[in-house]
Amino acid sequence: MSWSGFKKSMNRAGTTLLQKTGQIERTVDQDFATEEAKYKTYEKECQSLHKDAKGYLDAMRCAYPSRLGFSRIPADPRSRAAMSAAQLRLAETIDAFYGASDRSSDGAMAAHAYKSNVIDFDNGIAREMDQPYRTTILDPLSKMNTYFPIINDHIAKRNKKLLDYDAARSKVRKLTDKPSDDPTKLPRAQQELDEAKEIFELLNDQLIREIPILLEQRVPFFDPSFEAMIRMQCKFAEEGYEKLSGVQRYFDDSVRDDYAAGQLDAQVEGVLQEMRELSICGAS
Repeated sequence: MSWSGFKKSMNRAGTTLLQKTGQIERTVDQDFATEEAKYKTYEKECQSLHKDAKGYLDAMRCAYPSRLGFSRIPADPRSRAAMSAAQLRLAETIDAFYGASDRSSDGAMAAHAYKSNVIDFDNGIAREMDQPYRTTILDPLSKMNTYFPIINDHIAKRNKKLLDYDAARSKVRKLTDKPSDDPTKLPRAQQELDEAKEIFELLNDQLIREIPILLEQRVPFFDPSFEAMIRMQCKFAEEGYEKLSGVQRYFDDSVRDDYAAGQLDAQVEGVLQEMRELSICGAS
């Protein structure tokens, strides 16, 4: 920072302190304050939306990197999506459970089909949806978020010029109330005030005029992304349904009816009762 810049920073810090103690009047522009509050809310929402959108993509990503050959699930939970990893662990466990008894049974074939379909679905979603999701949702959000630092710099500059304006106005008022022996001081102070006022109003009016335009454009800007997200979520659900529906052919047609009638619960309870009657499960 140059000496001139350092001196300005010190003067502004002094002005801020004097305003807090009531010795210098603070200019309040309600129009700007209203627009700035709306803008800050929009900035926070966009940043939150970008974070949540990225989290959704991470949740859809493949838990099995193709280079692993789908041989095992990574141990580190940070290396895969929690939902995908849990579903894949469940599929591997069920497949191992049924395969340990009889690979030719309907249950074993259903378990193997479930594991294969979960892996295919998980890998397919990562391959087919990752890039479109980035292009239509994450990239527009990222682009919007790049504007905020620029706008914030303009707001910060406007606030600094406001301090200069308030300080110059206070100086003129003091010289007017208590004239100096130097007759050139008041004209110089008045010129400084006019220049500070012109610069401040130029920045202030620009922000008041352009912030509402930015906010008005948010809906047409995000409309295509919102539509793309809904379409991809539909595709995600449809592919999941299609993959898992293929496992149903390994079950007897009566299973669904038994479940709807509540008979499966009774069957499970019957098996549990038989297990309770075993000596190794009885009370000691």
